[in-house]
Amino acid sequence: MDQPLSSALIDSIVGGYNGDPFAVLGPHAVTHEGKPSLAVRAFLPWATSLSLMFDAGPTYEMWRLHPFGFFEAIVPQDAIPNSKYVLRAENTLGGVVDLRDPYSFGPLLSDFDLYLISEGSHYRTYEKLGAHVRDVDGTSGVHFAVWAPNAERVSVIGNFNNWNGHAHSMRNHPGHGIWELFIPGLGEGESYKYQIKLPGTDTVTEKADPYGFFAEYRPATASIVANIDHYDWQDRQWLQERPQRQALSAPISIYEVHLGSWKRTLPDDKGQTFQFNYRQLAHEIVEYVQYMGFTHIELMPISEHPFDGSWGYQTIGYYAVTSRYGTPADFQYFVDHCHKNGIGVLLDWVPAHFPTDAHGLGMFDGTHLYEHADPRMGAHPDWGTLIFNYGRNEVRNFLLSNALFWLDKYHIDGLRVDAVASMLYLNFSRPAGSWVPNKYGGTENLDAIDFIRRFNELTHLEHPDVLTMAEDSTSWPGVTRPTFLGGLGFDLKWNMGWMNDVLKYMKYDPIYRHYHHNLLTFSLVYAFTENFLLPLSHDEVVHLKKSLLEKMPGDDWQKFASVRLLVGYQYTHPGKKLLFMGAELGQRAEWNEITSIAWQELDHESHRGLNNFVRDLAHLYKSEPALHAVENSWEGFQWVNANDSENSVLSFIRRGPQKQDEVVVICNFTPVPRYDYRLVVPHPGYYREVLNSDAGVYWGSNVGNAGGVWAVENAWGDSGWELSVTVPPLGILILKSDPGEDHQLEAAEPATGQSDPETNHVLPQAVEPLEPRMGLEDINTGSPLLPAETPEPKGKKPAKRAPASKAK
Repeated sequence: MDQPLSSALIDSIVGGYNGDPFAVLGPHAVTHEGKPSLAVRAFLPWATSLSLMFDAGPTYEMWRLHPFGFFEAIVPQDAIPNSKYVLRAENTLGGVVDLRDPYSFGPLLSDFDLYLISEGSHYRTYEKLGAHVRDVDGTSGVHFAVWAPNAERVSVIGNFNNWNGHAHSMRNHPGHGIWELFIPGLGEGESYKYQIKLPGTDTVTEKADPYGFFAEYRPATASIVANIDHYDWQDRQWLQERPQRQALSAPISIYEVHLGSWKRTLPDDKGQTFQFNYRQLAHEIVEYVQYMGFTHIELMPISEHPFDGSWGYQTIGYYAVTSRYGTPADFQYFVDHCHKNGIGVLLDWVPAHFPTDAHGLGMFDGTHLYEHADPRMGAHPDWGTLIFNYGRNEVRNFLLSNALFWLDKYHIDGLRVDAVASMLYLNFSRPAGSWVPNKYGGTENLDAIDFIRRFNELTHLEHPDVLTMAEDSTSWPGVTRPTFLGGLGFDLKWNMGWMNDVLKYMKYDPIYRHYHHNLLTFSLVYAFTENFLLPLSHDEVVHLKKSLLEKMPGDDWQKFASVRLLVGYQYTHPGKKLLFMGAELGQRAEWNEITSIAWQELDHESHRGLNNFVRDLAHLYKSEPALHAVENSWEGFQWVNANDSENSVLSFIRRGPQKQDEVVVICNFTPVPRYDYRLVVPHPGYYREVLNSDAGVYWGSNVGNAGGVWAVENAWGDSGWELSVTVPPLGILILKSDPGEDHQLEAAEPATGQSDPETNHVLPQAVEPLEPRMGLEDINTGSPLLPAETPEPKGKKPAKRAPASKAK
């Protein structure tokens, strides 16, 4: 039997401080006038009158027991066929509405769900928590559930109740901290928040849904009910092929993109530009990425975030695709369209920290729920953000479920984990005395390490063919080694050491580079200790660091040649590749998230030439197994000459699974052409020049080898064969052995360099991909560089001379 209804209970409901509304509201068995009866109570602050209508039964007028809208009706149990009823409410404007009572429905979360969530082993909590459109007992509505164990009361607020936190108080599950409520009649598109009464006070706070699937467009902060299960995916073939496309032996060439600034509309008469939406971007980006030869797109965070200037790295809605560019279905279309066109989609994921915005995760229920209470462990002093408490079951579960969410619901092909270094170390960017050692007295964050390992185990268990990538700037061992061997379990690690060293080297004036030659070669000391990815990312072209082009010394010709050389070295060095948008067209200005990258610069031959080079290089990387198939062992790499610091020249061999895959790479990091440069190669025959960064079509000076050179017997009598090549200034050559002695040079058609007047980027050619091109005409004289007679046959010894490493 129900507890007696007192004025105190009524006041607790009306006043919004009752943490157990189901004990008061809804249907309750009572004894009235000595007979078994049903008391139905409702709190509708906006209703002037309320009637109780039973299915196939009579209608009863409900009594107003409180002027603010508390109603009750008591009916004999034998007068109604069942307890299913509808409330008919009249408002102050005379409108009448029929509605099902939220408090007439039982709990929808099972005891097993609650147990697993509390244990931290319910890895798809997004299916239970958050807002879900459901049909319950023949009634459509939205089921809300949220974790707030220290709250005294949690309510759902929105337009449907005039944002009144007293109207829809939720059911509490003691011992688990989970609150839930099914509200009939609601559907997709409804804006909502949770109003939370903080413990021990009369203060309330309003929070966005941590598990919300969509959110209002900034600066509004409410969550929006969204059903993300409607989309009809068409990417079955991609998913079937993904294990091969994302194997460590596959070509992985990533184009890093910030969706809000990749391309925007032209300025209107007020000087404003506007962003494209996900569907428009899908077609624009896929066409361009296919043309350029990249295999994947990596998106800077597209989860909901309040501040544009954070670029998404300060996330509020971990489960909500940002509304800046459209709806969840629009983003599903984006991914689907990429997959149908053979492009993988990787996502930046940020489990390292979150912002302090009032509607976010910080102090969610009035306590340090998601973050550590100790600021020495719970806050980033540099970033002004909060750090997750990885040792708490529900927090760890929140993040692990989030990782699976993006893979499950959006078919994401991989997650790049941001700021891993800040997770691994308790003293990250903290002076002495401002951090707490672990239980062994060390600097390692043991809870975070356990979380990272579990993240990699779980994602690869559920989706074995996805990629997980660590942005880690430290020397932590075993980042890409299996967890059962003590590693962290990532597939790839960003090679921040290579990036920093090579950019530092390229900034030097070429006349001084021979003093810093080790910056180019040091990465090969550790290149095979991890599965590396070589990044030239967004972080290197912001905050007064200058664009990639403007980092380079010298005049414009040298700048563009240096960028071609830098990207060429990146694509021939062992490791997967990542290039940030704008670098491939030589953008002069630093990247700015509020403006489009400088597509208009492709109107200039210099920028168009760089774009052509990156395109041919990326296609060559995909087509040549030597450049991608053996990236993680010395079997795929051999120095020819790593020590020619005097000439600032590097030469090496890249090998694939088959002998015929082998290519020779020569890089000249000075603006001085190296004529008759000698190097020893392992095989005889004709070496075709498959790529020359100095070709005229790339805005180079057309210094080269007329299509290729013959290997001759070593002039010094040593074993092996010798090439005598012309190495262009600030250039990279890629040569491939052709065993045919009667090889005839075939001139490839140069690129037209034509650009689309609407998009300002180079148009695709008729055949994809194009063969790599080389310059065929001297830029100074206009005379052809093709030989007048057959190339010198192998076996003819040239005159003896000093080895290349000794030449001036």
